[in-house]
Amino acid sequence: FLLCLIYHYCNALTTSSSNSNICMSATNTKAAAPKWYQKEISITAPSRGCHLITKDVMSAMQGELKEVKIGMMNLFIQHTSASLTINENADPDVRRDMEVALNKIVPASWNHDGTFRHTMEGDDDMPGHVKSSLMGPSLNIPIQNGRLALGTWQGVYLNEHRDQGGWGGGHTRRIIITIQGQG
Repeated sequence: FLLCLIYHYCNALTTSSSNSNICMSATNTKAAAPKWYQKEISITAPSRGCHLITKDVMSAMQGELKEVKIGMMNLFIQHTSASLTINENADPDVRRDMEVALNKIVPASWNHDGTFRHTMEGDDDMPGHVKSSLMGPSLNIPIQNGRLALGTWQGVYLNEHRDQGGWGGGHTRRIIITIQGQG
């Protein structure tokens, strides 16, 4: 659309050769094709809770990140009882406190007081689904000059919301990482 607009504007300019030269160079410029990269990673953590996975994500896409000057990284977890978020990466107490807060917001006791009907997969299953919806299955992180544009104290968390069937019980969590941008 923009090139079309420039083209029509340039055709309207007939009085000045300098304007016409500017228009010719603008209409002859081709935008660089965007680059797309995608990988699936599997991550294992020791237990239920909030786990910092920034290094896992970075190491999986290190070469691809270096190829992108400006762009976006999308992370998508393919599960309904785990989630992704960005939060503090320095103090491990933040991750512990996040898990405590999530358990107070959506307590497992709701499986026994009639709040939930979907209770056959364990006390932590339906609360895990709610927590996953609250936190979300995906993140978008800007890329600047081949690096994730996270703040100084920000890191990527994988939040495992289950004891049973979750980490420690056999589930491997799959995350699709997609990078789109220009070099």
